[in-house]
Amino acid sequence: MDTSDQNPKPCDVEKIAIFVDVQNVYYTTRQAFRCNFNYNAFWSRATQGRQATTAIAYAIDRGDPKQREFQNILRAIGFEVKLKPYIQRSDGSAKGDWDVGITIDALEHGSAADTVILVSGDGDFDLLVKKLRHDHNKQVEVYGVRALTAGTLIDAASTFIPIDNELLLR
Repeated sequence: MDTSDQNPKPCDVEKIAIFVDVQNVYYTTRQAFRCNFNYNAFWSRATQGRQATTAIAYAIDRGDPKQREFQNILRAIGFEVKLKPYIQRSDGSAKGDWDVGITIDALEHGSAADTVILVSGDGDFDLLVKKLRHDHNKQVEVYGVRALTAGTLIDAASTFIPIDNELLLR
């Protein structure tokens, strides 16, 4: 008797790689909604029925105790947290963006995923998203505050998911 139909193979679970531009999402949600991004709700939505192979949150480290607590919350959710020191220049300007780091990691780690998820509204990422889609044949979901997300980034994405009510802490 053939028993192959009695033990079906488990369905292949979609693999995702998540990259979060913490500063961008913090400032855009604060500006647009005067509240914070809900990382737990995002994680629940993004990973529903899918497996995260990589999940990295990129932040600036000012050495603040409250900020360290937030970083620990991100780690507890499932994110690897990458930190870059906050640099205050003598002219009063500040430096501390992760665009290059996010791009390198997305190109490296995105290869193991079916879908790459980018949480940022920064239009500088439109080239990355196009490359992932066209050269690497990846689906790319972009989460961002619609009013503050670059149109070129929205257009480059396979899917744009606006950060709104269900993804906000009120």
